[in-house]
Amino acid sequence: MNHLAQHARPTAQSRPIPPRAAFYVLASIVVSFLAASSAPTPLYASYQAEWGFSPITTTVVFGIYAIAVLSGLLVLGKLSDHVGRRPVLISAIAAQAVAMVLFSTAGGVGELLVARIVQGLSTGAALGAVGAAMMDINRSRGTMANAFAPGLGTATGALVSGFVVQYLPAPTHTIYLALLGVFVAQAVAISLIDETVTRAPGALASLVPEIKLPRTVRGAALAAAPVIFAVWALAGFYGSLGPALVRTLVGSTSAVWGGLGLFVLAFVAAVAVLVLRDARATTVMYTGIGALIVGVAVTLLAVAQNVPALFFAGTAVAGFGFGSGFQGGIRTVLPLTRPHESSGVLSLLFVVAYLGMGVPSVVAGTLVVHGGGLVPTSEEYGAVVIGLALLALAALLLRRGTQSASGVLVASGGTPSVEVREAGHADAVSPR
Repeated sequence: MNHLAQHARPTAQSRPIPPRAAFYVLASIVVSFLAASSAPTPLYASYQAEWGFSPITTTVVFGIYAIAVLSGLLVLGKLSDHVGRRPVLISAIAAQAVAMVLFSTAGGVGELLVARIVQGLSTGAALGAVGAAMMDINRSRGTMANAFAPGLGTATGALVSGFVVQYLPAPTHTIYLALLGVFVAQAVAISLIDETVTRAPGALASLVPEIKLPRTVRGAALAAAPVIFAVWALAGFYGSLGPALVRTLVGSTSAVWGGLGLFVLAFVAAVAVLVLRDARATTVMYTGIGALIVGVAVTLLAVAQNVPALFFAGTAVAGFGFGSGFQGGIRTVLPLTRPHESSGVLSLLFVVAYLGMGVPSVVAGTLVVHGGGLVPTSEEYGAVVIGLALLALAALLLRRGTQSASGVLVASGGTPSVEVREAGHADAVSPR
């Protein structure tokens, strides 16, 4: 048996945190990292007023984070398969703590960009490792947590940051110092849990970026990628231009309103993961695409008619599409991976997600300044998201038709085992 697939055996020096508690510690890292990533969202208006930059700069600050996450995923995404989960996570948490200090002391756009780069690199390094570690402990629950925790973290960061900005002193310092305390506590907790994989050679080789999918997951990943890209493109909009659009619709400069749109989107996304946890993965993806199209269409109508209540209703529906689309993609692909492949495959899925989140939002920021302005750009962005969702639907239907014609069967999500037959090759992957 591959030594990466083996759990660390309990010894006399076993760490004091048992596996069940360790699982929740690991899940909390996803929540806190994603909360930290969305914490600056309600602050962009404050930064813009203080430093006098344009909406393009806002989306560049947002986009540079996505690029940094992509870099972290591509370079460091597989490192934990070789050096262990704990060293990677402790290092990533330490870097995240440094980012919080940089945020709290930033005096201009340059410092803000540096903080976002450090934050993005540490997030990219952590996502694959923490997701794989949860699956090492419990494969089925780990798959679910990888879909649920990002939405919960994003929602928490956006809302809490908005309230801190609005009601507490020194808002550009307070939220980051509070997160710094959380990261210190998590670093201590990670040092007290057992390692879930043994060390393996090839750590330096794993740092060379490689876009490679195991043969058994390629078809599923290609079908899931358009869905994941589409739903995270919507998240990118709410994280970059969403606050300004919401404040324009409601006629308020409140930071709470600025973070509320992203909170509704991400919170409902997390709820969708729980509601659909027992449904088949393909059903969840179809539900996500349908909800995304309907939700974005409603928000476009709300923007055109200037109806804030309808906008938030559409955002909630779109959020359900975000959560179910992302969950469906994760649950379609991850059950097909072997334990030593989980970190790398999960990292590649997040690469797709952060490409979807970063690239369209930067283009939108440019259009706000050099195109028709905030509202027309928002309408164009929504139309593009709907188009992406329709392309994702077409890709799913095409793959389903191909499978029906060739007799290929891929069953995933909610099953005790996953059987894959591809070109005469059969493998059984049994979640732990």
